[in-house]
Amino acid sequence: MNPNLVFLNSFLDVSEETFLKLEKIATYRKLKQGELIARPGEVPSKIYMIVSGMMRAYWSSENGKEFNKSFFMPFSFAGGLSALIQSQPSKLTYEALTECNVYEANFSDIVELRKNDINIGNLYSRILEHVYIKYEERQLELISMDAKDRYLSLLKRIPNIEELIPQYQIASYLSITAVQLSRIRRKIKKE
Repeated sequence: MNPNLVFLNSFLDVSEETFLKLEKIATYRKLKQGELIARPGEVPSKIYMIVSGMMRAYWSSENGKEFNKSFFMPFSFAGGLSALIQSQPSKLTYEALTECNVYEANFSDIVELRKNDINIGNLYSRILEHVYIKYEERQLELISMDAKDRYLSLLKRIPNIEELIPQYQIASYLSITAVQLSRIRRKIKKE
């Protein structure tokens, strides 16, 4: 079975007919490492389903310091969802951290399909529920876990993350410094 259909079926039982409608409005693309799909101040128009590679969403302070908000791995959706839903400028930058294979779709096309097809409307709702649950889990991690536990949780979700991206980006995601992350890694190795 098509792995993209398997992924969508993890949210809701998607028929072949529904899948074909979605496939019709999507374009398969390769993103280069460092390529941006959304920038602060710009109103995004596209949503992406990641097939391979890794992306991030980050916020930049006025002095240029970057704070990683989210990492996106296969199979997941990436894009400025709040900005897309509200048709407002993005506050975050979305960047391919590695070369990525994605399906790109105009968000407005998905919204139109959702209005006219109950199956796509239901799938859309389930995906939004999933995104909200992941967001809430992330917030709970930040307020209820210490840095070491957040790091171990991240390693559980993305075991090879240290091979994919630099340590300073991992540290930023964990809301710690790269020095703190080094200490945590040394402590874990000793244990």
